[in-house]
This record gives sequence, structure tokens and C-alpha cells, in this order.
Amino acid sequence: MCLQINTVLSNSLLVVSTKAARPPHIITLPSPLSPYTNTTALSYTMRLIIRDDPRTASKYIADYIIERIKSFNPSPARPFVLGLPTGSSPVLIYQNLVQRHKAGEISFRHVVTFNMDEYVGIPREHPESYHSFMYQHFFSHVDVRPENINILNGNATDLEAECQRYEERIKAAGGIELFLGGIGPDGHIAFNEPGSSLRSRTRVKTLAYDTILANSRFFGNKLEQVPRMALTVGVETVLEAREVVIIITGAHKALALQKCVEEGVNHMWTLSSLQLHPHPLLVVDEDATLELKVKTVKYFKSIEKVGSELGFRQMLPRKRDSLVEDQLAPFVPQTQQPDSISLVVPTLDQSRSASPVLGPMSARLEDKEANAISTQALESLGEEPQLASMSARVAG
Repeated sequence: MCLQINTVLSNSLLVVSTKAARPPHIITLPSPLSPYTNTTALSYTMRLIIRDDPRTASKYIADYIIERIKSFNPSPARPFVLGLPTGSSPVLIYQNLVQRHKAGEISFRHVVTFNMDEYVGIPREHPESYHSFMYQHFFSHVDVRPENINILNGNATDLEAECQRYEERIKAAGGIELFLGGIGPDGHIAFNEPGSSLRSRTRVKTLAYDTILANSRFFGNKLEQVPRMALTVGVETVLEAREVVIIITGAHKALALQKCVEEGVNHMWTLSSLQLHPHPLLVVDEDATLELKVKTVKYFKSIEKVGSELGFRQMLPRKRDSLVEDQLAPFVPQTQQPDSISLVVPTLDQSRSASPVLGPMSARLEDKEANAISTQALESLGEEPQLASMSARVAG
């Protein structure tokens, strides 16, 4: 069993639960991402990487995915499970991945893929179906095995049963290691439109008018040809991935990025749910930052710069925020019962405490000593002063 920590280790109260997880591994992010080689650090924060344009942002993500797959060292018995999106945002990412594959730098033979969504009611051979999209831009150009490709069937007889089977296939694959995604101008992730439940799972979803309008460009700008419904993974399905990587480019998505980064979690902007994830990575271009405060942009740029200058190794826990037992030895006991939850309060080392731990006065004094001090204090007050009446004081 592998212990899962739900709070930062420096907190005085650790909430510990036991969950099964894969054996741990450490991911080293090489240049040009960052020369993290000297120090290991756990990341429990949103990372925002800003690049000049969609081309450089897409290359960053492609390089990141390749290094994640290589570090994982997938095998037939232990494949790398990758969640994939469609739409215009990831096209350049797929182009980079295909180029690197053809150059012999990466293999997808032991990668299992799960796509985010699919339209309802159009044949999979339709040029605008997401089946067609994925084969056109990615699957037909790499060595991913057909049996490892999972895409929702928008023409299933029972759509709800199809969604349930999809969730079961994800679970059977061991969960999604990295979920790549894009967003709409209204901040939706996958087809989780504004107002979607943050606890939603894979389901049938009615598309918002803004989404239909935005996607009409793929259907000859004819609104009547755009499907009104789709099958989509849910918000919670995405959040259960060990890592989520989002590509956001263009000024038309700047407001959605601002809502996600600078405001709170809001079901009207489902991208903001990534604030609840321990390892979200947003890679954006300069245009997408137009609604962010200058201070916010400088903050995230400085974080990346400091990490690159100091050099540290990014260690992602094996499954979401789980940790291996030997890393937790100084913090928690090793005898945890399966499926149990315990609260562990670290013992306070008074010799290293910044301030002494004081008990009540009565506990620190003998009874006789305490009584003597009380008597002395009362005697020092003397007799109660006598006050003259108001009339006497005024007359005086």
C-alpha cells in the first residue's frame, strides 16, 4: 500500500489515508524545459508557463509529454495512459509529437489513449468527427496500437451505458497518467459547459450556443450542421488524472484564463476546477495573458526563472498526490490499516520550539507558594480608598 498525503508536509496536522498506488518514480525535466537536476521538490501548485506564441507553447507541451513518457518507461504490462483532446488548440502539439516520432525520438507503442469527447449522432467516418480528427492529426502517423485507442462512441445504442463503460475502461487501465486538454472561450474543459457539476463523470452533454457557434467553423460556418449533443468526460474524471496539462492560446481565451488563475473555483468556468488539482500545468501564449494582472504574469515568469536558475528536480508522486512509505517515515507511523483515515499530530520538540510551551500558573506553582503570592498581592493593594461625595468634591 502507498500512503496518500492530502496536506502539505510542513503543516502541523497531517491527514493521512491509505490508497493503493503504482510503484513510485521520479521525473526529471530536461532542457529546454528546465535543468532540474540538483534538488528534489514536491509540487503542489498550479504552474503557468508563458511562451511567445502558439508554436513555442505547443513545442513546450510536446517536449514535456515526450519526457514524461520516457521517464515513465512504459511496457506492455505497465503502459502510459494519456488523455487527449481535439479542436484547433492541440493541432500544433500533435504535429510536434509526430515529427519527434518520425525522427525516432519517441514511441507510442506502449501508450494507451483516452479521448476527452465525441459528438453524438454523426458517423465516425464523418470528416468532423473526433475519430476522424484523431486519425488525421495523430494516430495514423505514430505507432500507437489500435487496441490501445479509446474514443467515445457517439452512435452507441445506449449512450449512458457507453459513458459508464468508458469510465470502467479508464479505471481498468489504472487511471490516466497525464490528461492533455484545451479550453473554449467560455472556459469549458472537454465539453463540460458552463454550469457543469464539478463532480461530473463521463456523460451525455447538451452543447452551449457559444460552443456551437465556435465549432461552426469546422462545419462550413453552418450552425444547423453542428451537433447539439456530445459525449464527454466529466470534470471529476479529468481531476482524477495524475497530471493535467492545458494549452491556452489567443486573446479570445484571455478572460477564461484570468477567471481560472485569479478568481475562485466556479462551475460557470469549469477550467477553474484545476485549482483543486495538485498538479495542473497551464501553457499559454502572450495573447492569452492579456486579461491577467501584470503582477500575476511577473509572478509566474519569476517562478519559472528561479527554478531554472537554481536547478531542482520535479518529483511527481506516483498517483496524483500519493507518496511512498519510506519518504513519509519521519512524519507518519508505518502501521496503517487499509482504507482507514487517521489524524497524525507530530510530537512537539520543545527544545527546538521558538517559544516555550507554558502551562497554567496553578500547574507551575506549589499550593503554598501560590497562596503566599496571592496573599502578598492582596496586601500590596492596601485598604480600599475612600471617595468623597460628588457634592463635597464640587464644593471644594
